[in-house]
Amino acid sequence: MTSSTKRSRLFETMLQTRLRLSPQSPIFRRSFHGTFIVQDQDPVHIRNTNRFRQLLVEKGEFAPQQANALVDIMSEALKGGVEHVSQDLASRQRLIQLVSQQRVDFSKLRDQLLSADRSEFHSIQSEHEGIRNDLEKMRTKLREEITRANAGFKLDLSLEKGRIREESSHHDMQIKEIDTRIDQEVSNMKMQIDSVKTQVMQWLIGVCTGTFALVLAYVRLLS
Repeated sequence: MTSSTKRSRLFETMLQTRLRLSPQSPIFRRSFHGTFIVQDQDPVHIRNTNRFRQLLVEKGEFAPQQANALVDIMSEALKGGVEHVSQDLASRQRLIQLVSQQRVDFSKLRDQLLSADRSEFHSIQSEHEGIRNDLEKMRTKLREEITRANAGFKLDLSLEKGRIREESSHHDMQIKEIDTRIDQEVSNMKMQIDSVKTQVMQWLIGVCTGTFALVLAYVRLLS
């Protein structure tokens, strides 16, 4: 194998290793966020570098110096990446403090919510009591208004009945007076008719008597 081929393979291996161990890799993030934060471990280093050198020499067909250089470069790269990521990670004590603070904040928030809920419940209950009292007052006032209206209606009805009764009695009296006047007029007319009859009879008797006297006188003259 030529030297240029070995260099290209070394460069490709370094790139692949850097990509696999990049701090932005999801595997790398899951490993640190899922394990190292909770356990609060020190930065991870490659412990057995000689084994990797032997593997590079035996299987990768690298020279010992190239294998040493490659392992050193990868160790430095891995160490730098781990240190860079470790700067953004919190320690276990800090996480415990944050959890405690969050619990305290959650307890305060729960107390505030309970207090707000209790005060809101009391306000709603007081409003409900006020509305119920207002409804009771309105019901009482409406009942009084209905009673007053019924009393006024009954009074007006009784007054109207009395007025109608008075008018009826007045009309009855007028009818009786008219009947009496008619009876008087009829009686007067009867008396007048009787007097006229008497006068006519007297006049007829006088006429008959005069006629009879004239007839007798005429008979005497003829005889």
